[in-house]
Amino acid sequence: MKACRLKILNIWVDAVDRGTAIDIVQDMLTHGDKPHVIFASNPEKNFSVPGRPEILRCYRNADLLLPDGIGMVLAARLIHGRFLERIPGADFFLELCHLAATTSQSIYIYGATEKVNRKAARKLTEQIPGLDIAGRSNGYLPDCDMPALVEKINQSRATVLFLSLGSPKQELWYAQYREHLTHVRVCQGIGGTLDTIAGDVKRAPDVWRKLNLEWFYRLIREPKRIRRQRVLPIFAFKVFLEAMRNHRYSRFDVERT
Repeated sequence: MKACRLKILNIWVDAVDRGTAIDIVQDMLTHGDKPHVIFASNPEKNFSVPGRPEILRCYRNADLLLPDGIGMVLAARLIHGRFLERIPGADFFLELCHLAATTSQSIYIYGATEKVNRKAARKLTEQIPGLDIAGRSNGYLPDCDMPALVEKINQSRATVLFLSLGSPKQELWYAQYREHLTHVRVCQGIGGTLDTIAGDVKRAPDVWRKLNLEWFYRLIREPKRIRRQRVLPIFAFKVFLEAMRNHRYSRFDVERT
């Protein structure tokens, strides 16, 4: 079961809603015989991913690219005429935890500081009855410990692996070690999600999320994010140009016929 993949400027996004995305993951868990990876697709990635060939390759070959940012949703509408549902990676992480709990799948959590990792794991088990956290490790292990970490993940027999390492570290980790994961069937890169689960970072209130202004709320609370988000106007301008170009080509084709 695969989603329709759309090209948005320099990267891609899958045309899925939450229900379809969950069905795809369920199919991975039921019929998969190798690790399948899920990444978030957002405007910032349009500028950070293409400059690194190994990251771009990882994105191109990803099994599911979530429309994480409202910018990608609007871009898909303008460029392709497709109406997507925004699926924040943090929300999808919780949905996968619920799916794991109800289908007797175990999870492994790798990333964040030891304090955040431990606190988030405890809160998840409190909030999601039946969730089996087969193992966890903080994200500050030296490279020499990676073989031992992979072995620990394999010995846990967890079928769902969450990488909370931030980008591009989590993409690079997956690209390097995916072939060594023997039981993992679904792997999601979740960035700083564990910080919000642990309560160290506050997510935007529901009203901000419903208005698709979570990015603005985070910018207000963390002004230093402006360095990352200054690419947003450039993204919007390039999407507008691409949409106009497609519109001109479409009109030309119609006039020729």
